[in-house]
Amino acid sequence: MISTQSTPPRADALARFRERYALALERLVIILMVVLAGEVVLGVLMRAIGRPLVWYDEMASVLLAWLTFYGSALASARRAHIGCPELVDQLPARPRRQLAIVSQIMVIAFFALVGWVGAVILPVLADEMLVSVPWLSAAVVQSVIPVSAALILVAEILNLVDLLRSHPPGQSGSSLADGLH
Repeated sequence: MISTQSTPPRADALARFRERYALALERLVIILMVVLAGEVVLGVLMRAIGRPLVWYDEMASVLLAWLTFYGSALASARRAHIGCPELVDQLPARPRRQLAIVSQIMVIAFFALVGWVGAVILPVLADEMLVSVPWLSAAVVQSVIPVSAALILVAEILNLVDLLRSHPPGQSGSSLADGLH
C-alpha cells in the first residue's frame, strides 16, 4: 500500500540541518582527537629522547577539555547522552510526553545558564595567560564553555522541536523515547 502522507518540507529541512550540524560537530571532534593523539605521541617521543616539551602537559589538558565539551555537543546533536529509559518507559504515554518536554526545557535552561556564566567569566580571564604557553590567553582556552554551551543549545532546541512535533499519545508516530536522553 502506498502512503499518501509525506513528511512536511519543514521537517525534512530540519532533519537535514540536524544531520549537517551533527556531521560538522563530528568532524570537529575527530580533528581534536587527531591533534590530541599527535600531541601525546610527540610528547612521549620527545621525553624518550631526553628533550621533553615544556608545554606538553598543559596543552594535552586543554585539548582533552575541548574534546570533552565539543564531544558533548555532538552527543546532544546525536541524542546520545545518558538517559534512564527504563524508568521513563514505565510511565503512561501522556505523563511520559510531559516529562520529556519538561526535562528538555530544563536541559535548555541549564545550558543557557552555563553559556551565560561562561561568557561572563571570559573578560575576567582576558589578561591571564597559560603558564607553559604564555602567548595563549586563558580566555581563549575557556571560551570552550560558552561556545560548546551554545552548540548544545542548538542541538537541544532541535530536540525540543522534534519532541513537540511528535504525535500526541494514542496516535501513531515516532517514539517519544527517541527524543529523551
